[in-house]
Amino acid sequence: MPFFLVNSIISWFLKKRIHQIELFLKYPIDVQEELLLKLVSTAKRTAFGNEHHFSEIENYKDFVKNVPIQKYETIAPLIERCRKGEQNLFWPTPIKWFAKSSGTTNAKSKFIPVSNEALEYCHLKAGKDMLCLYITNNEESQLFTGKGLKLGGSSAIYEDNNSYFGDLSAIITENLPFWADFSSAPKQETALLAEWETKLEAIIEETIHEDITSLVGVPSWMLVLLNRVLDKTGKNNILEVWPNLEVYFHGGVNFNPYREQFKKLIPKKSFKYYETYNASEGFFAIQDQNNSKELLLMLDYGIFYEFIPMTEYKGESSKAIPLSEVKKDVDYGLIITTNAGLWRYMIGDTIKFTSLDPYRIKITGRTRHYINVFGEELNIENVEDALNLACKKTNATITDYTLAPIFMEGKNSGGHEWLIEFKDAPENLQYFTELLDNALKSINSDYEAKRYNNLTLAFPKIQVAKQGLFYEWLKKKGKLGGQHKVPRLSNKREFLEELLSL
Repeated sequence: MPFFLVNSIISWFLKKRIHQIELFLKYPIDVQEELLLKLVSTAKRTAFGNEHHFSEIENYKDFVKNVPIQKYETIAPLIERCRKGEQNLFWPTPIKWFAKSSGTTNAKSKFIPVSNEALEYCHLKAGKDMLCLYITNNEESQLFTGKGLKLGGSSAIYEDNNSYFGDLSAIITENLPFWADFSSAPKQETALLAEWETKLEAIIEETIHEDITSLVGVPSWMLVLLNRVLDKTGKNNILEVWPNLEVYFHGGVNFNPYREQFKKLIPKKSFKYYETYNASEGFFAIQDQNNSKELLLMLDYGIFYEFIPMTEYKGESSKAIPLSEVKKDVDYGLIITTNAGLWRYMIGDTIKFTSLDPYRIKITGRTRHYINVFGEELNIENVEDALNLACKKTNATITDYTLAPIFMEGKNSGGHEWLIEFKDAPENLQYFTELLDNALKSINSDYEAKRYNNLTLAFPKIQVAKQGLFYEWLKKKGKLGGQHKVPRLSNKREFLEELLSL
């Protein structure tokens, strides 16, 4: 069958989903309320459902009254019992898959349950929706005349008491339909290689002679792959290797620090970037417009959403609100209830709404990844906006960075110490630091107040990291690839001191 005909058939099939998306766009609150009651009804005879009187829940108010907000530590005992073979604990259908997640290089692993429903109606459905939204916005796309290169994390799957755990990307790869191998690269057996650097070389060997039309993966690791492709082929840019490349689907980290590097590697004005927002716990949002920095909150993936205003954040004792009560431009901590048996679970991410019709969001950071040692309340969005501005004005590009507090000693002010690995360093580091400091003052009034006359916060201190430092650190921790990422902001010096010691 001719490639153009295959492209037309797949595109037609994917676009059929648009009518269902339009339904939750038109009736978002109804869809969410109906979903909540369906989840509660489905799980009412589980151990968790019995303990929290699910049979008595008739509306959202009852749900809030009966079910407390929970962190992983609260539900870990139930998850451990499930991993050892007990079923019907928090979800009625058998759960054998667990996504191993350690967040931002934390030592302690989390095992997130992944039910068959979550696989089919959330993760796999979202993958198709990502393609559906892209081709709907780009009628001339020839995406399916070639293959999509997917770069996952560590893809080893481990068995334990008849249950299986590994990176979410590995679990999804294991459960892809047979036909997915025809439109994707690398082959499944390559994608499931356990050792990251071995897998990277195998992917390059397998794909450099393929017609790659799309890329999928975390920006930091995709850059590693693309640069190695150029080293291997001796080409000047990626389009000389894959001339029909048209889109990069990315997620996992803020794309802004990497945008200019991708533009240099893929110098094509019509090239598209599409962002997604997913985690081990679920798939939440997808960019639904070309050249947008907003993500459409997907409301029919079996996930019920609640939100904690960060100005009122008190951990598990916080008061959450439903979708119907959210406002624009407010930082919210995200709470999810899912079709894998996570009930009012604090995922740890913060978002804000950029639109309420439809509900579109931006990811602003992590509930734990604020710096607020001196009342400055810096979040990841503030920091990366300021870095972006300083880089543009000095023609610098950044590979990785982290920052931590310099604690007050005696009469000395506190401060922020940055460790930055530059791909292209600024000619004048002092000027770069001044730009960064001034940008943070203009973005964040709390930071500006604490910097006044250096009374609380002194001028920032920037350390330049050697090339490859962050990669070396992640490798040492066994955290290369996938969703593993460097902790950007911390109220402690633990990560920074480890990196400085290298």
